Amino acid sequence: MRRLFPVTDETVSATAPVTVSATDREWSLDELADAYAYPKAAEGPETWLRANMVSSLDGAAQHDGRSQPISSSTDMRIFGTLRGLADVVIVGAETVRLEGYRPARARAAFAARRAAAGQGPAPAVAVVSASLDLDFALPLFTSPLVPTLLLTGATAPPDRIRAAREAGVEVVLAGDGAAVEPSQAVAALAERGLTRLLTEGGPRLLAQFITGGVLDELCLTVSPTLTAGRAQRIADGPEVAVPERFTLASVMEEAGFLFTQYRRM
Repeated sequence: MRRLFPVTDETVSATAPVTVSATDREWSLDELADAYAYPKAAEGPETWLRANMVSSLDGAAQHDGRSQPISSSTDMRIFGTLRGLADVVIVGAETVRLEGYRPARARAAFAARRAAAGQGPAPAVAVVSASLDLDFALPLFTSPLVPTLLLTGATAPPDRIRAAREAGVEVVLAGDGAAVEPSQAVAALAERGLTRLLTEGGPRLLAQFITGGVLDELCLTVSPTLTAGRAQRIADGPEVAVPERFTLASVMEEAGFLFTQYRRM
């Protein structure tokens, strides 16, 4: 993998053509963790919500209902690195069902970094659901290293809230109606000391965070694939009144895949 932006491996004169010749090699997990480190408290807000998504060249966020066919081994290493840095992974109920989500695991490669940051051995997983139509017998709920959270609205079905609590799942009310309100979700997680936030989708959940104005960063992998069809985009929901501009923070490339970071301006 090589970094295309910002260029740090060579000095380019003001008059010379800008050509990037950064070394193409496999990055260590430590190098990836440094590249994707959360902003320090003095550099950013108290909480930081980043999204990690993959898209084909023609805008598909998935193929045959899953993201794996348009991903790559390096994309999955970055996926693991972002998890290794986060306090909590926020994911929609539909993505839990489609992708077969399991609990986040502790990884030795990130143990020292997490301990130095005052983090537990692995990130918690917070599942967002209005209906709570979930199987609470899944390992995600029964055997997580860090207890799984369930984010829902105040008017969620009482019998499903009761079923979740009886299964030992902590239910967090983060909305006045049935749906979760993005800013309330971020605040509720922050109250539990979870301020380094990562969402892995799906597209409907990401759209809610965008329209709610709480997304700070997008880590987008652009896959060199074309899928056609009618697959969802990475964000699928009502459009914002005025498009919000993000600034490019980083671009890395490997085997035609572009690994980008965009941050709120």
